[in-house]
Amino acid sequence: MSAAAAGFTMPPEWSPQEAVWLSWPVDDPRHWGGAKRDTMWAKFAEIAATISRHEIVRINAPGGDHAAIAAACNRAKAVPEHVQLFDHPHNDVWCRDHGPIFVKHRETGEVAVTDWEFNAWGGKFPPWDLDNTIPARIAEAIGKRVFKGGMILEGGAIEINGNGQLLTTEAVLLNPNRNPRLDRGDIEQVLRDGLGVSEILWLKQGIEGDDTDGHIDDLARFTDARTILACIDRSAHNRSILNDNLARMRSHLGPNGRPFEVVEIPLPEACEVPGWRLPVLPASYVNFLIVNGGVLVPTFRQRANDDRARGMIREMFPDREITGIDCLDLVEEGGTLHCISQQQPEE
Repeated sequence: MSAAAAGFTMPPEWSPQEAVWLSWPVDDPRHWGGAKRDTMWAKFAEIAATISRHEIVRINAPGGDHAAIAAACNRAKAVPEHVQLFDHPHNDVWCRDHGPIFVKHRETGEVAVTDWEFNAWGGKFPPWDLDNTIPARIAEAIGKRVFKGGMILEGGAIEINGNGQLLTTEAVLLNPNRNPRLDRGDIEQVLRDGLGVSEILWLKQGIEGDDTDGHIDDLARFTDARTILACIDRSAHNRSILNDNLARMRSHLGPNGRPFEVVEIPLPEACEVPGWRLPVLPASYVNFLIVNGGVLVPTFRQRANDDRARGMIREMFPDREITGIDCLDLVEEGGTLHCISQQQPEE
C-alpha cells in the first residue's frame, strides 16, 4: 500500500516540527578539496546550535565522532538536551537529498518515513551506498513506519504547499540520469502515491553551478499555500532561465483557482572561487530552512544583498525569528541550509 492510500501526506515545512536532521561532514578529500575540515565542523556546529534554540537537532554521524561533535556543538552554545547523535555513517552532508522524506497521517497525526532511492544526483559523486541507507536507519532508530518511494528522488527536488500541490523541475525529475524508465505521467503518479499530493507543477531548469541539475529549493519556495518566493537574476548568468521559470509560476493556479502570488527575490551577486570546480557557485537566498518559530537564511558576505534578502524573508514570515547564517564556504560544495537539513514533523 502506498503512503497516500494509507492516508498519509507530506506536510509543508512551516508545519510544527519535532526535529531537524543533519548529516555531519565526513573526512573525505573530495569535500571542500579536503582543506576545510575545521571550518566546516565549526559551521555545522553553528547551524546545529541555531536549530537547537528552536527544537531538537538530530545528527547522523559515525559513533566514533560523537564526542567530538558534541564538544563542537557545545562550543557553539547549542542547547545540550536538544542535540541528539545517531550512529549512522554516510557518504556526504546533503541530508535533504539522502535523508527520509517524512509524511503525516491526515487523521491520526502519525508520522512515517518515505524511503526513496538515492544515486548522488544521477551518479555524479560516488560512492553513495551509505547515504542510501539513511532513511531506513532513521526509521528504525526512531520507530517509524516506512513506505518505499518507488523511484529515485531527492528532497531538494520538491516543494510542497500543504494544499496538494508540488512544485518541481523538468531538469531533475525528467532527467534520464534518475529514472530513465519512467515518463512524466509515471513520475507524477509516483509522487501522488508517495507524498499524498494531487497536482504536480513543473518549472524548466535550475541555476548555473547546480550539481543537482536544478533543484527547486535553489529556485522557488512556497511561503504559504498561495505564495511563492521566486529567484530572479539581474546578471546574465541565470536571467533567461529564471525569467522562464517566473512565467511558468505565474501561469500556474493556486489552491483557490487563482494565480499564485509570486514574489521576486534577487540572487546574490555571482559567488566565484578561482580554480574551483564550479566557476559560479549556486548561491541562493531561497535555500532557507524553516524551523519552529524561526527561519535560518543563507548569507554570502554581500552586506546590502544579504540585508535585503533577510528583510524580504522577514516580511514573508513576520511571526518567526530570522537568523542569517554565513554560507559562502558551505556553498562551495553546491548547497546551503536547506540542502543539508531535513525536517521531521511533529506527531
